[in-house]
Amino acid sequence: MTALSPEAGHRENSLARATRRRARHRVPRALAALGTPKTISRLVWLVGVVAVISAASPAFHSRVLLVTGTVPPVFPAAATTGTLAAGVVLMLLATGLRRGKYRAWLLATVLTAFATIAHLVKGLDVEEATLTASVFALLVSARHRFRARPDPRSPRRIAAVVVLGIPLAAFLGFVWISVDLDGLAPSTTVHAKLTEAFLGLVGVPGPVSFVEPGMAARTSAGLAVLGAALVLLLVVVALQPAAGPHRLDLAEREGVRSLLGRWGAVDSLSWFALREDRAVIFSPSRKAAVSYRIVGGVSLAAGDPLGDPEAWPGAIAAWLQEADSYGWRPAVLGASEQGAEAYYRAGLDALELGDEAVLQTADFTTEGRRMRVVRQAVTRCRRAGLSTTCNRVGDLDEATRSALLASAEAWRDGEVERGFSMALGRLADPEDGDAVVVLCRDASGRLRGLLQLVPWGDDGLSLDVMRRDRSSENGIIELMVADLMAQAPALGVARVSLNFAVFRHVFARGERLGAGPVLRLWRAILVQASRFWQIESLYRANAKFQPEWVPRFVCFRAVGDLPSVSVAVLRAEAFLVAPAWWRNLGQRARERGSVDGVA
Repeated sequence: MTALSPEAGHRENSLARATRRRARHRVPRALAALGTPKTISRLVWLVGVVAVISAASPAFHSRVLLVTGTVPPVFPAAATTGTLAAGVVLMLLATGLRRGKYRAWLLATVLTAFATIAHLVKGLDVEEATLTASVFALLVSARHRFRARPDPRSPRRIAAVVVLGIPLAAFLGFVWISVDLDGLAPSTTVHAKLTEAFLGLVGVPGPVSFVEPGMAARTSAGLAVLGAALVLLLVVVALQPAAGPHRLDLAEREGVRSLLGRWGAVDSLSWFALREDRAVIFSPSRKAAVSYRIVGGVSLAAGDPLGDPEAWPGAIAAWLQEADSYGWRPAVLGASEQGAEAYYRAGLDALELGDEAVLQTADFTTEGRRMRVVRQAVTRCRRAGLSTTCNRVGDLDEATRSALLASAEAWRDGEVERGFSMALGRLADPEDGDAVVVLCRDASGRLRGLLQLVPWGDDGLSLDVMRRDRSSENGIIELMVADLMAQAPALGVARVSLNFAVFRHVFARGERLGAGPVLRLWRAILVQASRFWQIESLYRANAKFQPEWVPRFVCFRAVGDLPSVSVAVLRAEAFLVAPAWWRNLGQRARERGSVDGVA
């Protein structure tokens, strides 16, 4: 046997010690990974699914006999209903847990403790109780990871569900019991049926006597499901993401207007910060601000920060700090290159989303071969007797404003008003007196098309609304844009921002000779998507004016946030919308909130 040298022995001992240290650290690291909000949210969701399946499945008969021999028969029924409701709520809480919400953690901790006991009471389900108890212990050990504040909400909406939902659910249960008269004892009173309906919501049998045993079981199950649905509705309302800390109040609106007056020329999207559904957060010096909206747990800013670019870092830091405190995912839609760099320095990543079409008044002309399509459209419209006028909104008389609003409503494509990053959400409002409206009329004076453009500093305009009568002559948009550019010098306008073309570079490069297979595939996918969202047609509508293309970016913190950010963007821009009845319900709630705020 060959003896080891002292140096070799020392190296071997060092290697052994390092191996033992790594082995000792593996378990704590694994536990640390298991205790992250992301992992815990998945486990809680799994526990919720198991609870729902367990509550809906028949229990083992031998175990049920052991339970019913120990506790009153009402306990297993109530525990089954409670397990079902707890499972549904735990599944809904998974999103809040993933965002590190403290209240979601608190409620999940209470419910897992309750579900552990309920699993045992409803049928001695030891397996489910063990799993739930393990997740409960994990939640308790990871308490320090859940510090995010609750989203601002309206307590009135939650109270309305409690105050109105319980009587309504009980009334539905009462109607259900009363319909089947053959299954009830002849002496059943109205009071007994109401009591049965109220108690049945929590799985407790009432005083009603049923002629058929099967009828009693069906009624108990139906009322329990009705009670679970009420709990589900309450949780959905309580967890509904807010639209922001609050709408712009008078002081904040004046602060935004002050920033726009001094620094509005920096970004063509700045004026859209005055949208009604935006919130704003200022830098400590109040020389800059970030305009944003909360959509599904995403704090979605639009465009560049407002104000002095040198003060942007302070506003961005305040915005990110607020997002972290609430567990929101920060994201930015439509930042310019300068804005994207500022967000990048604050820790966000950036991805080119598309290009903004900008026309320079001094360079614009309809002459030349490249502008032939625009020139022909303008000539065709003029021959058809169409003419245009360009005016500031503040110069419009009330009759013109009323006709404009009525026509715009009639021409709107669909019930939902689209736009967020490049849309103001109101038309010809005296509050936007410096905005410009281009109106197109036919020979009889009837309105056939309109454009509204909001201020971009002192010498620019940014397109907000573009609508036309679909029965009018083709080319009416080209006519209005061309006439606007012709009259721009008289309005003091040196530049005009048109629509934003998403993924413009894909369409522009993907159709060129020599484009690679990946680019061609990406273009083919976007062409198919354009059948629903008009991506390609919007690009070509802008491209015919031969604009200057200015890149715009989407900013986000982590690649894993992109799915949530993408959904938030589609929702904010109204490409993904809720059903009409849900939108109407939300609109009424917002109106009540506005009235309360005024009061």
